[in-house]
Amino acid sequence: MSTNPSQIRSALSAYYEPREAAALSRIVCTEILGQPQTDFFLCKDIQLSENQEEKLQSILQRLAHFEPIQYIQGYALFLSRCFSVTPDVLIPRPETEELVERILAETGAGTSVLDVGTGSGCIAISLALELPQAQVEAWDVSLAALEVAQANAQRLGAQVDFRLLDVLSAEPEGEARFDVIVSNPPYVLERERDSMEPNVVDYEPALALFVPDDDPLLFYRRIGALGRHLLRPGGRLYFEINRSQGASLKALLQAQGYKEVTIYQDISHNDRVIKAQL
Repeated sequence: MSTNPSQIRSALSAYYEPREAAALSRIVCTEILGQPQTDFFLCKDIQLSENQEEKLQSILQRLAHFEPIQYIQGYALFLSRCFSVTPDVLIPRPETEELVERILAETGAGTSVLDVGTGSGCIAISLALELPQAQVEAWDVSLAALEVAQANAQRLGAQVDFRLLDVLSAEPEGEARFDVIVSNPPYVLERERDSMEPNVVDYEPALALFVPDDDPLLFYRRIGALGRHLLRPGGRLYFEINRSQGASLKALLQAQGYKEVTIYQDISHNDRVIKAQL
């Protein structure tokens, strides 16, 4: 049995725009079926065993239902590292890479960091690996997500203290102990659900995506309040944000007593990261 990139791209073109179909066909051919890049660009045939043919048909069927390719592969790249992902965690995105890069640019060795809502662990693990002697703690309300994060940390050799905690009910313990608190919390409004792509809304965990329309700053308010107790003097909050909520969140953090509240735009020129100092 054989197939070639043009056949796979043609099959996917029934469901995806041409550019996306081409990108997916490259991933299927080179990363899943193992075709050399040169052969892919020359559109050479791929000889398939019976098992590979069955695997290909299963992949194409899953893609026809708009399942994210990262869940099909079982991994996603984040800052050039490979993170295992399952439908229990969000797929890491380039905007979140910008959040981590911002922290790394402004943070030195020996820092104490808390990541709230760690998901796959991509933020906490990246910071632990990039910041020498950093003490990194990570919380999540989902046990399944923590299992994914712990497996990623073990495979990548990162030292992170993972804790099963619901930030909405967690109470501060002991003295202030963090220099940085970072979070990419749920920030998509429920009313935005109908306008979202099916590969997101049908597969990624709603628990990590959505907030009530009448309280879009729910998680930021709570994390900001906890930060008043958990951050050392001069400590910083970093958030990934809904692009429509930047001004409202800035006002909230200022009302909570934070200073030097700054909004940063992402590569698409949307408000995406906010920083505040205690």
